[in-house]
Amino acid sequence: MARIVRGGLIQTAVTHDGNESIPVIKKAMIEKHMALIEEAARKGVRVICLQEIFYGPYFCAEQHTRWYESTERIPDGPTTQLMCETAKRLGMVIVLPIYEVDLPGVYYNTAAVIDADGRYLGKYRKHHIPHCHPGFWEKFYFKPGNLGYPVFETAVGKVGVYICYDRHFPEGARVLGLNGAEIVFNPSATVAGLSEYLWKLEQPAHAVANQYYVGAINRVGVEKPWSIGEFYGQSYFCDPRGQFLAVGSRDREELVVADLDLDKILEVRNTWQFFRDRRPESYGKLTEL
Repeated sequence: MARIVRGGLIQTAVTHDGNESIPVIKKAMIEKHMALIEEAARKGVRVICLQEIFYGPYFCAEQHTRWYESTERIPDGPTTQLMCETAKRLGMVIVLPIYEVDLPGVYYNTAAVIDADGRYLGKYRKHHIPHCHPGFWEKFYFKPGNLGYPVFETAVGKVGVYICYDRHFPEGARVLGLNGAEIVFNPSATVAGLSEYLWKLEQPAHAVANQYYVGAINRVGVEKPWSIGEFYGQSYFCDPRGQFLAVGSRDREELVVADLDLDKILEVRNTWQFFRDRRPESYGKLTEL
C-alpha cells in the first residue's frame, strides 16, 4: 500500500506593521495561523509547516534590540506548548519556526518539530546567517545553528528542516538526505529581486540531488515601516524528480496542499543511484577550504 502523506504549507502576510507592540503582533499572527491550521486539518493535512518566524514581521530589515523581546524558549515557551496541544488534538505533525532564546542574550532562528501525538521531537537551528544585503541584517539577531542537520522520525515519515538562506548551500541539503530525510521543509522570508529566479531552481535541485520531497514556504506582502520589497509567496511542494506538485500564488494568503507519495523516493533512487555513486573520499576540499 502506497505511503501517501498530505502536506500543507501556510503563507501569510503580517497583520500589523512593525511599529505595533510585539505582544499585539504575536497574538494576532498566532490567531491567524491557528485558523489556517484548523483549515488544514479539515482538508486532511497530516504534516504542516509555517513560515519563517511565523508570529511576526521580518524584523531583520532593521537592527533594533526591541525584537529580542519576541524570543521564546523551546520547548517550554507558550507558543511551542500551544502547538504541541494543537498537534495532539488534530493528529498533525507541525513544523514550527520561531525566534528562540537559549541563554540570556543568545538567540537562534529555529524550527521546532512536533509529532502528531503532541510530543516535541527536537529542533533545527538555522546554520547560514546572512548579513550582506540592505534589509537582511540577521547576524544582529541570530547566532549560527549548532545542532547539526537532524532528521526527525514522525508519524508521517522522516522530516528535516532547512531555513531560508540555508537553501543557497547544497552541503546541508545533502547531509539531510544522508541522514534519511524524506520531506525537507524550508520556511523562508524572501523578497522580489536577486533571489526570486532562484526560488524555483535551487530547492527542486536539492530534491533531485538528494531524492526527497521539498516544501518551500514564503510569506506575502510588503511589510511596513521598512518596505524592503514584496515578499512574493509562491510556496510549493516538489517531488524527488524536482517536479512541482502544488504552487501558491504570488500575492495571496493561502494554504498550499499536496499529496506526497513517499514510496516514490525509493523508485527514484533505484533509477538514479546518486547515493551509490557518491565519492566522499574525493570531497576533502569541501571542508578544507
